[in-house]
Amino acid sequence: MGDVTDTDTDRAGSLKEAVGRYGIWSIGLRSEDPARRGELAEAAAELEELGFGALWMGGSSAVRHAVPLIEATSRLRVATGIQSIWQHEAAQTATHFAELEKTHPGRFFLGLGVSHAKLAREYRRPYSAMVDYLDALDTAGVPAGRRVLAALGPKMLELSRDRAAGSHPYLVTTEHTARARGILGDAPLLAPETKVVLDRDPDSARAKARDSLALYLGLPNYTKALAQFGFTDDDFAGGGSDRLVDALFAWGDDDRIRARLESFHAAGADHVALQVIDGGSRGALPRAAWRRLAELLR
Repeated sequence: MGDVTDTDTDRAGSLKEAVGRYGIWSIGLRSEDPARRGELAEAAAELEELGFGALWMGGSSAVRHAVPLIEATSRLRVATGIQSIWQHEAAQTATHFAELEKTHPGRFFLGLGVSHAKLAREYRRPYSAMVDYLDALDTAGVPAGRRVLAALGPKMLELSRDRAAGSHPYLVTTEHTARARGILGDAPLLAPETKVVLDRDPDSARAKARDSLALYLGLPNYTKALAQFGFTDDDFAGGGSDRLVDALFAWGDDDRIRARLESFHAAGADHVALQVIDGGSRGALPRAAWRRLAELLR
């Protein structure tokens, strides 16, 4: 039940075209503060003008968070990056998806993930829970070609291939991207998130990176995935070794950052979701940095 059809594969190809090579990932884009609605709309419109193909809303976002971003733009794709399956029931998600699809067809796609045991009280049998969730979405009419999974391990990547349009893995290296492409095959979308520090100074850039990385090094799903690529407990200690930071963050001058981002495409990514790390609040919208990043990528 729920295998991807030829039509879904075509949609995955269309999705690749629509999202382009780069998008923006931001927790700030999913704010529920009504006072920030205008700010979000302005930021989304500017990101579309800057040429980014997709906006990924972090922080266990939901379908409703996409509405102001989609209403403020004309072609940009907006995605949850990701929606935790433990926080939002499949039936309700499907209802909200259908409502948004009716008013803005083709503009939204659903990024789903199993989160982490430390963050989700209900966490258990994550793979089976994701299968059940996808079954429920199938029954409710959410097309496989309009959802992506936050897959780190081989089994979830296979599920991304067979039951979704592709994968949106978070906190990964180029080596993971190459492995993921091998598992997914050519057709599915592979859209890894990566973090960018627009700072040329090694000490300053790595300090900002470590501030951001600290949360994730306490989550076994990430450290176990990174350990598969040769990282050890020594790399996870003290906020992350230089080797780990340099594998997970693009930092330095424009040429170094550009080369680092291009390396994800060389490894098999179709689209890279860029999260700017600047030492500020995680919920802020670093619009000046987004402008600089867009110029760097031209």
